[in-house]
Amino acid sequence: MTTRKLHLNAFLMNTGHHEASWRLPESDPYAHVDLAHYVRLARTAERGTFDSLFLADGPQLWSNLAQRPAGALEPLTLLTALATATEHIGLIATASTSYNSPYNLARRFASLDIVSGGRAGWNIVTTAGREAARNFGLDAEPAHAERYARAAEFLDVSLKLWDSWEDDAIVADKAAGVWGDDSKIHPPRHRGTYFGVEGALNVPRSPQGYPLLVQAGSSADGRAFAARYAEAVFTAQQTLADAQAFYADLKSRTAGAGRNPEHIKVLPGIVPVLGSTEAEARAAERVLEDHIVPEHGRARLENLLHLEPGTLDLDERLPEDLPPESAVEGAKSRYTLVVELARRERLTVRRLIARLGGGRGHLTFAGTPEQVAGQIETWFTQGAADGFNIMPAVLPSGLEAFVEHVVPVLRERGLLRTGYGPRRTLRERYGLRRPANQYLTPALV
Repeated sequence: MTTRKLHLNAFLMNTGHHEASWRLPESDPYAHVDLAHYVRLARTAERGTFDSLFLADGPQLWSNLAQRPAGALEPLTLLTALATATEHIGLIATASTSYNSPYNLARRFASLDIVSGGRAGWNIVTTAGREAARNFGLDAEPAHAERYARAAEFLDVSLKLWDSWEDDAIVADKAAGVWGDDSKIHPPRHRGTYFGVEGALNVPRSPQGYPLLVQAGSSADGRAFAARYAEAVFTAQQTLADAQAFYADLKSRTAGAGRNPEHIKVLPGIVPVLGSTEAEARAAERVLEDHIVPEHGRARLENLLHLEPGTLDLDERLPEDLPPESAVEGAKSRYTLVVELARRERLTVRRLIARLGGGRGHLTFAGTPEQVAGQIETWFTQGAADGFNIMPAVLPSGLEAFVEHVVPVLRERGLLRTGYGPRRTLRERYGLRRPANQYLTPALV
Protein backbone atom coordinates (compact mmCIF):
# COMPACT_ATOMS: atom_id res chain seq x y z
CA MET A 1 0.00 0.00 0.00
CA THR A 2 1.46 3.34 -1.07
CA THR A 3 1.91 6.16 1.44
CA ARG A 4 1.62 8.70 -1.37
CA LYS A 5 -1.93 10.02 -1.75
CA LEU A 6 -3.83 11.23 -4.77
CA HIS A 7 -4.66 14.87 -5.26
CA LEU A 8 -8.17 15.22 -6.65
CA ASN A 9 -9.59 18.40 -8.11
CA ALA A 10 -13.22 18.74 -9.21
CA PHE A 11 -13.42 20.72 -12.45
CA LEU A 12 -16.96 22.10 -12.40
CA MET A 13 -18.62 23.19 -15.64
CA ASN A 14 -22.35 24.07 -15.58
CA THR A 15 -24.30 20.91 -16.59
CA GLY A 16 -21.16 18.85 -17.16
CA HIS A 17 -18.17 18.61 -19.46
CA HIS A 18 -19.93 16.81 -22.25
CA GLU A 19 -21.23 19.36 -24.71
CA ALA A 20 -24.60 17.56 -24.95
CA SER A 21 -25.06 17.16 -21.17
CA TRP A 22 -27.58 20.00 -21.02
CA ARG A 23 -29.94 18.07 -23.33
CA LEU A 24 -30.44 15.15 -20.95
CA PRO A 25 -33.79 15.00 -19.09
CA GLU A 26 -32.03 15.31 -15.71
CA SER A 27 -30.13 18.50 -16.63
CA ASP A 28 -31.03 22.07 -15.72
CA PRO A 29 -30.29 24.39 -18.68
CA TYR A 30 -30.02 27.30 -16.22
CA ALA A 31 -27.53 25.63 -13.86
CA HIS A 32 -24.66 27.85 -15.04
CA VAL A 33 -26.11 30.81 -13.10
CA ASP A 34 -27.61 28.89 -10.16
CA LEU A 35 -25.66 29.31 -6.91
CA ALA A 36 -27.52 26.40 -5.29
CA HIS A 37 -26.25 24.10 -8.07
CA TYR A 38 -22.63 25.02 -7.34
CA VAL A 39 -23.11 24.76 -3.57
CA ARG A 40 -24.41 21.22 -4.06
CA LEU A 41 -21.41 20.34 -6.23
CA ALA A 42 -18.89 21.87 -3.82
CA ARG A 43 -20.36 19.99 -0.86
CA THR A 44 -20.36 16.75 -2.86
CA ALA A 45 -16.68 17.16 -3.73
CA GLU A 46 -15.92 17.99 -0.11
CA ARG A 47 -17.70 14.79 0.96
CA GLY A 48 -15.28 12.97 -1.34
CA THR A 49 -12.30 14.71 0.36
CA PHE A 50 -11.21 16.39 -2.87
CA ASP A 51 -8.32 18.79 -2.42
CA SER A 52 -9.98 21.48 -4.46
CA LEU A 53 -12.58 22.51 -6.98
CA PHE A 54 -11.86 24.56 -10.05
CA LEU A 55 -13.72 27.01 -12.27
CA ALA A 56 -12.59 27.78 -15.81
CA ASP A 57 -13.11 31.26 -17.22
CA GLY A 58 -12.38 33.52 -20.14
CA PRO A 59 -13.12 37.18 -20.96
CA GLN A 60 -15.41 36.38 -23.89
CA LEU A 61 -18.65 34.58 -24.69
CA TRP A 62 -17.37 31.06 -25.28
CA SER A 63 -19.73 29.69 -27.88
CA ASN A 64 -22.71 30.12 -30.13
CA LEU A 65 -25.76 30.24 -27.85
CA ALA A 66 -27.34 27.39 -29.82
CA GLN A 67 -24.65 24.92 -28.77
CA ARG A 68 -24.79 24.69 -24.98
CA PRO A 69 -25.26 26.88 -21.87
CA ALA A 70 -22.99 29.85 -22.52
CA GLY A 71 -21.53 32.46 -20.21
CA ALA A 72 -20.57 31.92 -16.60
CA LEU A 73 -20.61 33.67 -13.25
CA GLU A 74 -17.35 35.48 -12.50
CA PRO A 75 -15.33 32.79 -10.67
CA LEU A 76 -13.85 34.80 -7.79
CA THR A 77 -17.33 36.09 -6.96
CA LEU A 78 -18.79 32.59 -7.08
CA LEU A 79 -15.93 31.06 -5.06
CA THR A 80 -16.36 33.68 -2.35
CA ALA A 81 -19.95 32.49 -1.97
CA LEU A 82 -18.81 28.84 -1.97
CA ALA A 83 -16.25 29.65 0.73
CA THR A 84 -19.12 30.32 3.12
CA ALA A 85 -20.88 27.06 2.17
CA THR A 86 -17.85 24.76 2.67
CA GLU A 87 -15.18 24.17 5.31
CA HIS A 88 -12.24 22.31 3.79
CA ILE A 89 -12.13 22.20 0.01
CA GLY A 90 -9.75 24.43 -1.93
CA LEU A 91 -11.21 27.05 -4.28
CA ILE A 92 -9.32 27.60 -7.56
CA ALA A 93 -10.32 30.34 -9.99
CA THR A 94 -9.08 30.93 -13.51
CA ALA A 95 -7.93 34.48 -14.23
CA SER A 96 -6.09 35.87 -17.23
CA THR A 97 -2.78 37.71 -17.12
CA SER A 98 -3.52 39.09 -20.59
CA TYR A 99 -6.63 41.06 -19.68
CA ASN A 100 -6.27 41.99 -16.00
CA SER A 101 -4.05 44.28 -13.96
CA PRO A 102 -1.81 42.85 -11.21
CA TYR A 103 -2.98 45.17 -8.44
CA ASN A 104 -6.70 44.46 -8.74
CA LEU A 105 -6.28 40.73 -9.32
CA ALA A 106 -3.79 40.28 -6.47
CA ARG A 107 -6.22 42.07 -4.19
CA ARG A 108 -9.13 39.83 -5.22
CA PHE A 109 -7.16 36.61 -4.66
CA ALA A 110 -5.83 37.82 -1.30
CA SER A 111 -9.40 38.63 -0.30
CA LEU A 112 -10.63 35.16 -1.29
CA ASP A 113 -7.78 33.57 0.65
CA ILE A 114 -8.70 35.58 3.75
CA VAL A 115 -12.45 34.92 3.44
CA SER A 116 -11.89 31.17 2.91
CA GLY A 117 -9.30 30.75 5.66
CA GLY A 118 -6.46 29.88 3.29
CA ARG A 119 -8.16 27.86 0.55
CA ALA A 120 -7.61 30.02 -2.55
CA GLY A 121 -5.84 28.98 -5.74
CA TRP A 122 -5.19 30.80 -9.00
CA ASN A 123 -5.22 29.01 -12.36
CA ILE A 124 -2.97 31.32 -14.35
CA VAL A 125 -3.88 31.59 -18.03
CA THR A 126 -2.58 33.79 -20.83
CA THR A 127 -5.85 33.71 -22.87
CA ALA A 128 -5.61 32.82 -26.52
CA GLY A 129 -8.09 33.89 -29.17
CA ARG A 130 -9.02 36.88 -31.28
CA GLU A 131 -12.48 37.16 -29.70
CA ALA A 132 -11.08 37.94 -26.25
CA ALA A 133 -8.51 40.35 -27.69
CA ARG A 134 -11.21 42.36 -29.43
CA ASN A 135 -13.08 42.75 -26.14
CA PHE A 136 -10.09 44.74 -24.90
CA GLY A 137 -9.50 47.00 -27.87
CA LEU A 138 -7.01 44.79 -29.74
CA ASP A 139 -7.38 43.71 -33.35
CA ALA A 140 -5.64 40.37 -32.76
CA GLU A 141 -4.36 38.28 -29.88
CA PRO A 142 -0.80 39.04 -28.74
CA ALA A 143 1.84 36.58 -29.90
CA HIS A 144 2.25 33.40 -27.85
CA ALA A 145 5.72 34.28 -26.51
CA GLU A 146 4.64 37.81 -25.66
CA ARG A 147 1.66 36.54 -23.68
CA TYR A 148 3.96 34.39 -21.55
CA ALA A 149 6.47 37.23 -21.08
CA ARG A 150 3.62 39.42 -19.83
CA ALA A 151 2.40 36.58 -17.59
CA ALA A 152 5.84 36.23 -15.97
CA GLU A 153 6.02 39.93 -15.16
CA PHE A 154 2.38 39.88 -14.01
CA LEU A 155 3.14 37.11 -11.53
CA ASP A 156 6.36 38.72 -10.31
CA VAL A 157 4.41 41.91 -9.55
CA SER A 158 1.64 39.93 -7.84
CA LEU A 159 4.17 38.18 -5.59
CA LYS A 160 5.59 41.58 -4.59
CA LEU A 161 2.10 42.81 -3.80
CA TRP A 162 1.17 39.75 -1.72
CA ASP A 163 4.40 40.23 0.25
CA SER A 164 3.99 44.00 0.61
CA TRP A 165 2.67 43.52 4.17
CA GLU A 166 4.77 41.70 6.72
CA ASP A 167 2.74 39.24 8.76
CA ASP A 168 3.03 41.33 11.93
CA ALA A 169 2.40 44.73 10.32
CA ILE A 170 -0.83 45.07 12.32
CA VAL A 171 0.05 46.07 15.90
CA ALA A 172 -3.48 46.80 17.22
CA ASP A 173 -2.12 48.57 20.34
CA LYS A 174 -5.21 50.31 21.69
CA ALA A 175 -3.45 51.80 24.71
CA ALA A 176 -0.74 53.43 22.60
CA GLY A 177 -3.15 54.34 19.82
CA VAL A 178 -1.04 52.48 17.25
CA TRP A 179 -2.91 50.27 14.80
CA GLY A 180 -0.06 49.29 12.46
CA ASP A 181 3.68 49.61 11.79
CA ASP A 182 4.46 51.46 8.56
CA SER A 183 8.04 50.15 8.58
CA LYS A 184 6.62 46.71 7.81
CA ILE A 185 4.95 47.80 4.58
CA HIS A 186 6.97 47.30 1.38
CA PRO A 187 5.66 49.10 -1.73
CA PRO A 188 6.74 47.22 -4.88
CA ARG A 189 7.70 50.39 -6.83
CA HIS A 190 7.76 48.19 -9.91
CA ARG A 191 8.60 49.56 -13.34
CA GLY A 192 8.75 46.93 -16.06
CA THR A 193 7.98 46.21 -19.68
CA TYR A 194 4.26 45.71 -19.20
CA PHE A 195 3.39 47.12 -15.77
CA GLY A 196 4.09 49.99 -13.45
CA VAL A 197 2.89 49.39 -9.89
CA GLU A 198 3.94 51.77 -7.13
CA GLY A 199 2.11 51.13 -3.87
CA ALA A 200 1.58 48.29 -1.44
CA LEU A 201 -1.53 46.13 -1.60
CA ASN A 202 -4.50 47.43 0.41
CA VAL A 203 -5.15 43.97 1.88
CA PRO A 204 -2.94 42.33 4.59
CA ARG A 205 -0.89 39.24 3.81
CA SER A 206 -3.29 36.31 3.56
CA PRO A 207 -3.31 32.99 5.46
CA GLN A 208 -1.36 31.15 2.73
CA GLY A 209 0.95 34.07 1.98
CA TYR A 210 -0.38 33.84 -1.54
CA PRO A 211 -2.78 31.45 -3.30
CA LEU A 212 -1.77 28.07 -4.66
CA LEU A 213 -0.39 28.79 -8.15
CA VAL A 214 -1.85 26.59 -10.87
CA GLN A 215 -1.04 26.55 -14.59
CA ALA A 216 -2.62 24.74 -17.51
CA GLY A 217 -0.51 25.34 -20.64
CA SER A 218 1.50 22.44 -22.08
CA SER A 219 3.36 24.20 -24.89
CA ALA A 220 7.10 24.82 -24.59
CA ASP A 221 6.43 28.32 -23.25
CA GLY A 222 3.77 26.95 -20.91
CA ARG A 223 6.08 24.27 -19.50
CA ALA A 224 8.87 26.79 -18.94
CA PHE A 225 6.45 29.07 -17.11
CA ALA A 226 5.12 26.17 -15.01
CA ALA A 227 8.64 25.04 -14.07
CA ARG A 228 9.39 28.52 -12.77
CA TYR A 229 6.16 29.30 -10.92
CA ALA A 230 3.48 26.58 -10.81
CA GLU A 231 2.64 24.43 -7.81
CA ALA A 232 0.00 22.40 -9.63
CA VAL A 233 -0.44 21.82 -13.35
CA PHE A 234 -3.67 20.86 -15.12
CA THR A 235 -2.88 19.00 -18.34
CA ALA A 236 -4.61 17.05 -21.11
CA GLN A 237 -3.06 13.74 -22.14
CA GLN A 238 -4.61 10.92 -24.17
CA THR A 239 -2.21 8.02 -23.50
CA LEU A 240 -0.19 6.71 -20.59
CA ALA A 241 3.03 7.10 -22.59
CA ASP A 242 2.30 10.75 -23.41
CA ALA A 243 1.36 11.44 -19.80
CA GLN A 244 4.58 9.82 -18.54
CA ALA A 245 6.66 11.87 -20.98
CA PHE A 246 4.96 15.11 -19.96
CA TYR A 247 5.33 14.27 -16.26
CA ALA A 248 9.04 13.47 -16.56
CA ASP A 249 9.71 16.55 -18.67
CA LEU A 250 7.94 18.91 -16.30
CA LYS A 251 9.61 17.48 -13.21
CA SER A 252 13.00 17.79 -14.95
CA ARG A 253 12.31 21.37 -15.98
CA THR A 254 11.26 22.21 -12.42
CA ALA A 255 14.51 20.82 -11.03
CA GLY A 256 16.39 22.76 -13.71
CA ALA A 257 14.69 25.93 -12.51
CA GLY A 258 16.16 25.32 -9.03
CA ARG A 259 12.94 24.05 -7.46
CA ASN A 260 12.05 20.79 -5.76
CA PRO A 261 10.13 18.65 -8.32
CA GLU A 262 7.93 17.41 -5.48
CA HIS A 263 6.63 20.97 -5.14
CA ILE A 264 4.81 20.82 -8.48
CA LYS A 265 1.87 18.42 -8.82
CA VAL A 266 0.74 17.16 -12.21
CA LEU A 267 -3.01 16.57 -12.57
CA PRO A 268 -4.22 15.27 -15.96
CA GLY A 269 -7.89 15.64 -16.75
CA ILE A 270 -10.17 12.60 -16.88
CA VAL A 271 -13.84 12.48 -17.91
CA PRO A 272 -15.30 9.41 -16.14
CA VAL A 273 -18.54 7.92 -17.47
CA LEU A 274 -19.70 5.35 -14.93
CA GLY A 275 -21.97 2.32 -15.06
CA SER A 276 -22.56 -0.70 -12.87
CA THR A 277 -21.22 -2.74 -15.81
CA GLU A 278 -18.91 -1.76 -18.65
CA ALA A 279 -21.80 -2.22 -21.10
CA GLU A 280 -23.93 0.16 -19.06
CA ALA A 281 -21.16 2.77 -19.04
CA ARG A 282 -20.67 2.42 -22.81
CA ALA A 283 -24.42 2.83 -23.31
CA ALA A 284 -24.39 6.04 -21.25
CA GLU A 285 -21.50 7.31 -23.34
CA ARG A 286 -23.41 6.54 -26.57
CA VAL A 287 -26.46 8.43 -25.31
CA LEU A 288 -24.31 11.52 -24.86
CA GLU A 289 -22.68 11.10 -28.28
CA ASP A 290 -26.09 10.71 -29.91
CA HIS A 291 -27.10 14.13 -28.52
CA ILE A 292 -24.15 15.94 -30.15
CA VAL A 293 -25.12 18.31 -32.97
CA PRO A 294 -22.33 17.61 -35.53
CA GLU A 295 -22.47 21.06 -37.11
CA HIS A 296 -21.72 22.67 -33.75
CA GLY A 297 -18.76 20.39 -33.21
CA ARG A 298 -17.44 21.04 -36.70
CA ALA A 299 -17.56 24.81 -36.17
CA ARG A 300 -15.60 24.48 -32.90
CA LEU A 301 -13.04 22.18 -34.48
CA GLU A 302 -12.52 24.53 -37.42
CA ASN A 303 -11.97 27.38 -34.99
CA LEU A 304 -9.40 25.36 -32.99
CA LEU A 305 -7.56 24.37 -36.17
CA HIS A 306 -7.69 27.91 -37.59
CA LEU A 307 -9.69 26.80 -40.64
CA GLU A 308 -12.33 28.72 -42.55
CA PRO A 309 -15.95 27.75 -41.74
CA GLY A 310 -17.15 24.91 -43.92
CA THR A 311 -13.65 23.56 -44.61
CA LEU A 312 -14.11 20.18 -42.91
CA ASP A 313 -16.16 17.30 -44.29
CA LEU A 314 -17.80 15.35 -41.47
CA ASP A 315 -17.13 11.99 -43.10
CA GLU A 316 -13.53 12.65 -44.14
CA ARG A 317 -10.34 12.77 -42.10
CA LEU A 318 -8.53 15.99 -41.27
CA PRO A 319 -6.69 17.60 -44.17
CA GLU A 320 -3.07 16.55 -44.55
CA ASP A 321 -1.83 20.11 -45.05
CA LEU A 322 -2.64 21.51 -41.59
CA PRO A 323 0.00 23.96 -40.34
CA PRO A 324 2.55 22.84 -37.70
CA GLU A 325 2.18 23.89 -34.07
CA SER A 326 4.91 26.50 -34.56
CA ALA A 327 2.61 28.44 -36.90
CA VAL A 328 -0.22 28.59 -34.33
CA GLU A 329 -0.41 31.48 -31.86
CA GLY A 330 -3.27 30.28 -29.66
CA ALA A 331 -3.79 27.05 -27.67
CA LYS A 332 -0.70 25.41 -29.18
CA SER A 333 -0.63 22.24 -27.07
CA ARG A 334 -4.35 21.53 -27.50
CA TYR A 335 -4.04 22.03 -31.26
CA THR A 336 -1.28 19.41 -31.42
CA LEU A 337 -3.11 16.98 -29.10
CA VAL A 338 -6.26 17.04 -31.26
CA VAL A 339 -4.39 16.66 -34.55
CA GLU A 340 -2.26 13.80 -33.21
CA LEU A 341 -5.36 12.04 -31.81
CA ALA A 342 -7.09 12.25 -35.19
CA ARG A 343 -4.01 11.02 -37.07
CA ARG A 344 -3.14 8.23 -34.61
CA GLU A 345 -6.64 6.72 -34.56
CA ARG A 346 -7.46 7.57 -38.19
CA LEU A 347 -10.67 9.33 -37.16
CA THR A 348 -13.13 11.00 -39.46
CA VAL A 349 -14.16 14.50 -38.46
CA ARG A 350 -17.47 13.09 -37.19
CA ARG A 351 -15.72 10.56 -34.95
CA LEU A 352 -13.20 13.14 -33.79
CA ILE A 353 -16.06 15.44 -32.76
CA ALA A 354 -17.57 12.57 -30.77
CA ARG A 355 -14.21 11.93 -29.06
CA LEU A 356 -13.83 15.61 -28.17
CA GLY A 357 -17.44 16.09 -27.07
CA GLY A 358 -16.83 14.89 -23.54
CA GLY A 359 -13.53 16.50 -22.60
CA ARG A 360 -12.24 18.70 -25.45
CA GLY A 361 -9.08 16.58 -25.64
CA HIS A 362 -8.91 15.28 -22.06
CA LEU A 363 -8.98 11.53 -21.50
CA THR A 364 -12.53 10.12 -21.53
CA PHE A 365 -13.00 6.77 -19.82
CA ALA A 366 -16.23 4.76 -19.65
CA GLY A 367 -16.39 1.85 -17.26
CA THR A 368 -17.28 0.50 -13.84
CA PRO A 369 -16.09 2.23 -10.65
CA GLU A 370 -13.38 -0.41 -10.32
CA GLN A 371 -12.20 0.16 -13.90
CA VAL A 372 -12.10 3.94 -13.49
CA ALA A 373 -10.23 3.55 -10.20
CA GLY A 374 -7.83 1.14 -11.94
CA GLN A 375 -7.11 3.66 -14.69
CA ILE A 376 -6.41 6.36 -12.10
CA GLU A 377 -4.18 3.99 -10.10
CA THR A 378 -2.16 2.99 -13.15
CA TRP A 379 -1.34 6.56 -14.14
CA PHE A 380 -0.68 7.52 -10.51
CA THR A 381 1.68 4.65 -9.76
CA GLN A 382 3.49 4.56 -13.12
CA GLY A 383 4.91 8.06 -13.23
CA ALA A 384 2.17 9.84 -15.16
CA ALA A 385 0.28 11.82 -12.49
CA ASP A 386 0.23 13.10 -8.93
CA GLY A 387 -3.54 13.24 -9.04
CA PHE A 388 -6.39 14.03 -11.40
CA ASN A 389 -8.63 16.79 -12.56
CA ILE A 390 -12.01 15.03 -12.34
CA MET A 391 -14.30 16.30 -15.12
CA PRO A 392 -17.75 14.68 -14.86
CA ALA A 393 -19.52 14.40 -18.20
CA VAL A 394 -22.84 15.27 -16.55
CA LEU A 395 -23.46 17.35 -13.43
CA PRO A 396 -24.47 16.88 -10.70
CA SER A 397 -25.02 13.14 -11.24
CA GLY A 398 -21.52 12.38 -12.56
CA LEU A 399 -19.75 13.93 -9.57
CA GLU A 400 -22.13 12.25 -7.14
CA ALA A 401 -21.54 8.86 -8.78
CA PHE A 402 -17.77 9.36 -8.62
CA VAL A 403 -17.88 10.26 -4.92
CA GLU A 404 -20.27 7.45 -4.03
CA HIS A 405 -18.67 4.67 -6.07
CA VAL A 406 -15.11 5.48 -7.16
CA VAL A 407 -13.86 7.29 -4.05
CA PRO A 408 -14.52 4.24 -1.79
CA VAL A 409 -12.50 2.03 -4.17
CA LEU A 410 -9.60 4.50 -4.16
CA ARG A 411 -9.72 4.59 -0.34
CA GLU A 412 -9.76 0.79 -0.11
CA ARG A 413 -6.62 0.71 -2.27
CA GLY A 414 -4.88 3.19 0.03
CA LEU A 415 -4.69 5.87 -2.66
CA LEU A 416 -6.99 8.49 -1.16
CA ARG A 417 -7.37 9.86 2.35
CA THR A 418 -10.53 9.22 4.35
CA GLY A 419 -10.67 12.71 5.90
CA TYR A 420 -9.06 16.12 5.70
CA GLY A 421 -7.12 15.86 8.95
CA PRO A 422 -5.29 18.78 10.58
CA ARG A 423 -4.07 20.38 7.35
CA ARG A 424 -6.31 23.37 6.84
CA THR A 425 -4.90 25.39 3.95
CA LEU A 426 -4.82 24.35 0.32
CA ARG A 427 -1.02 24.69 0.30
CA GLU A 428 -0.72 22.29 3.23
CA ARG A 429 -2.84 19.71 1.39
CA TYR A 430 -0.48 19.95 -1.56
CA GLY A 431 2.48 19.37 0.75
CA LEU A 432 3.72 22.96 0.50
CA ARG A 433 4.99 25.28 3.20
CA ARG A 434 3.72 28.79 3.59
CA PRO A 435 6.15 30.91 1.53
CA ALA A 436 8.49 33.29 3.29
CA ASN A 437 8.06 37.00 2.65
CA GLN A 438 10.57 38.03 -0.02
CA TYR A 439 11.25 41.36 1.72
CA LEU A 440 12.63 39.71 4.87
CA THR A 441 16.10 38.25 5.22
CA PRO A 442 16.20 34.49 5.92
CA ALA A 443 17.45 35.15 9.45
CA LEU A 444 14.31 37.11 10.21
CA VAL A 445 11.79 34.70 8.69
